[in-house]
Amino acid sequence: MSALLSAALTAPLLGGDWPNRFAALGDSFFTELPPQGLPDPHWVAWSEDCARALGLPEGGAQPSDPRVLAALSGNLAQAPLQPLASVYSGHQFGVWAGQLGDGRALWLGELATSQGPMEIQLKGSGLTPYSRMGDGRAVLRSSIREFLASEAMHALGVPTTRALCITGSALPVRREEVETAAIVTRVAPSFIRFGHFEHFAHTEPSVDALRRLVDFVIDTACPECRDAPQPAVALLEAVARRTARLMADWQAVGFCHGVMNTDNMSILGLTIDYGPYGFLDAFDPGHVCNHSDHQGRYAYARQPNVAFWNLHALAQALLPLIADPDEALEALEPYKTGFAAALDARMRAKLGLATERDGDRALVEGLLQRMAADRADFSITFRRLAGFDSRDGAANDALRDLFIDREAFDAWAGNYARRLRDEASADGERALRMNRVNPKYVLRNHLAETAIREARGGDFAEVGRLLKVLSAPFDEQPEHAAYADFPPDWAQHIEVSCSS
Repeated sequence: MSALLSAALTAPLLGGDWPNRFAALGDSFFTELPPQGLPDPHWVAWSEDCARALGLPEGGAQPSDPRVLAALSGNLAQAPLQPLASVYSGHQFGVWAGQLGDGRALWLGELATSQGPMEIQLKGSGLTPYSRMGDGRAVLRSSIREFLASEAMHALGVPTTRALCITGSALPVRREEVETAAIVTRVAPSFIRFGHFEHFAHTEPSVDALRRLVDFVIDTACPECRDAPQPAVALLEAVARRTARLMADWQAVGFCHGVMNTDNMSILGLTIDYGPYGFLDAFDPGHVCNHSDHQGRYAYARQPNVAFWNLHALAQALLPLIADPDEALEALEPYKTGFAAALDARMRAKLGLATERDGDRALVEGLLQRMAADRADFSITFRRLAGFDSRDGAANDALRDLFIDREAFDAWAGNYARRLRDEASADGERALRMNRVNPKYVLRNHLAETAIREARGGDFAEVGRLLKVLSAPFDEQPEHAAYADFPPDWAQHIEVSCSS
C-alpha cells in the first residue's frame, strides 16, 4: 500500500496534518461530530484514477491496509481529522425549503495534491444535526450510482466531484425496502453550494457571516475576484460563467441531473450530488429522469433555464453585499451569452464542423428535431454520425437506420453533406475529431442497474468492469462493445427517484 495513503488516511495513528480550512469560518457554519462507522465494513469499489489524482498511487483493486478501510468506513476519525457537517439552506423544486445541510455527509479534511487542496468527504456516515427526518445513511444502490457517475463524468470531461471508493456493510437501512448500508468517499476542491450563501442571507441578522463566506470562497477558489471594485459581484459573475459551461457540457452529453435544487448547485460549477440522474437513451427534450419530479421541473430541455433561475437565487442571497441590485443582475448576463456560445461550440464539435457558419445552429436543431421525432438514441446517433460519408449520393445506412422518417432524414443529411463539403472536410480526419467528443460509452441506467443487482448478491466485479469501461468513454474497446448497445426493453421500466 502507498505509504502516503497510509499516512494520510490513518493520521491519528501515524501522524500528519489534515487541515479543514472551512472550519476557520466559525461554529455557525458547521457542527463538529464523529461519523457513525459501518459495522464489519468491506470494500465495494475503488477508483485508481481518483487515487492517482490525489497523489495516492495504488496498484491493486483497493488498499490492503485495514486501517484505510476503517478510516473510509467512518471507524477512524480522531484528531487531527476534523469531521464536520456544514449547514446550508436552499430552494427545492422552486420552493424555499429553509435550513438543510449535510444530513448524511461529513468533511474529514483536505489533502494537498498537485491540483491544490482537495476536500475528502464521507457520504452515508450517519446522523447529523441536519438530517431532519432522515437516518443519515446511504445505501449500496445509491452509492454505486454516485461512484460510477462521478468517475464517468470526469472521464467525459464534465466538471464534477470525484469518488475515491465505496465501502459497504450488512447494516440494514430502510428505504422503499430494506437495503444495506454503504459509504462513498467523495472528493472536490470545495463542496460549497449556492445554498450556503442562501442560508446566511436568510437566517443571520447581520451580514458578517455572509461576508466571511464570500471572502472565504474568493480566497480559496476565486482569487481573481479579490481586487474587483465589488468582490461579491465579481464572484457572482465567475459563478455564472462556470455554471454556463457546466450546463453546456450536460446538454452536449445528454445528461439529466434530476434534482437541480439550489442546494445541489456547486459554487465551482461542478456536477454535485448524483441522485436520480440519467443519460438520455431515446432522445426526448422533455425527458424527466426523476420520478419524484411530478411537474417535470428538471426535464432535460429545462436544465439551462433552471440553472439561470438558481443563479438568480444566488444573486438574491448576495444582495446584502452589493451596493446596486442592478449590478447583481448584470453579473448574470454572461450566463446567457456564455451558455449559448459554449453549447454552439460543443454541438459544432459533435457534428465535426471545423469552422463556424451562420446556418450551423439551424443544422444542429434540424438533427435534434429529427432525433426527437423518431426517438433516435442520443449517444448512438452522434457516435454513428462520425462515420457519415459526405460524398454526394452516399447511402449512410448505419445512421439512416436510426430514423423512422427516412425521407426527412435524407433531407437533413443532404444539408449536412453540403455543409461538410463547403469547408472541404476530410471524412477520415473529421471522424477522428468527432470520436473524441462523442462518447461510445455512457452510464445508462440499465448498466448501473445490472451492476447494482450483482453487488446486492455480493459480487462487486461488475462495478469494477463498468468503471473501467466508462473510464475510456471515447475509445472503441471492441471487447466491451455490448456496453454501447441499445438499452434492453426492461430498461424502460427502471425508475429513479430522490431516494436513489
